[in-house]
Amino acid sequence: MKVICLTGGLASGKSTVGTLLTEKGANIIDADKLGHRVYDPGTQAYREVIETFGDDVVADDQHIDRSALGSMVFGHPDELKKLTDIVWPEIRRLAELEIAGLDAIYPDGIVVLEAAVLFEAGWEDIGDEIWVVVVDRDVAIERSVNRDGSSREAVEKKLDAQLNNEERIGRSDFVIENNGDQQQLIDRVQQEWDRIS
Repeated sequence: MKVICLTGGLASGKSTVGTLLTEKGANIIDADKLGHRVYDPGTQAYREVIETFGDDVVADDQHIDRSALGSMVFGHPDELKKLTDIVWPEIRRLAELEIAGLDAIYPDGIVVLEAAVLFEAGWEDIGDEIWVVVVDRDVAIERSVNRDGSSREAVEKKLDAQLNNEERIGRSDFVIENNGDQQQLIDRVQQEWDRIS
């Protein structure tokens, strides 16, 4: 089995690339979705989050109130580090379990781990290759404002908090530039798919 780690910044198109790879037969593991699972009641991470941040992060339905938790950690680097130290290892464990399960079923298949925080979390070693989707900053801002309805200032703040394209490119095996139109992206993904399949 071949494991591709797919990453990229805000509005880069990494999810679109993931969808294109799924259409070609790859199995996608979305680290964001795994991140939601680690907060499920009864999990180790759930207990650790409550121990670390208190009962105020527990909603009436006993799930983690992600909004309340977010307000405690975003803009507070020390608190954010406490949270990522809890959840990132658990997301990695879940990803590795899913990869092992897929390997047992599809030993000749291709698995794509889509993870925006691949480098920040130290998950580079999970895959055989690292693909990064990059887009110019102005394009990312325009896409994010149009897609999410965010203000330009809010998008710029998010981009400033992320690794920049140069840092990602320097740590990746393959770069997919996504400044053009949809067909250019499809063609670039097809080129890489032909190489690995």
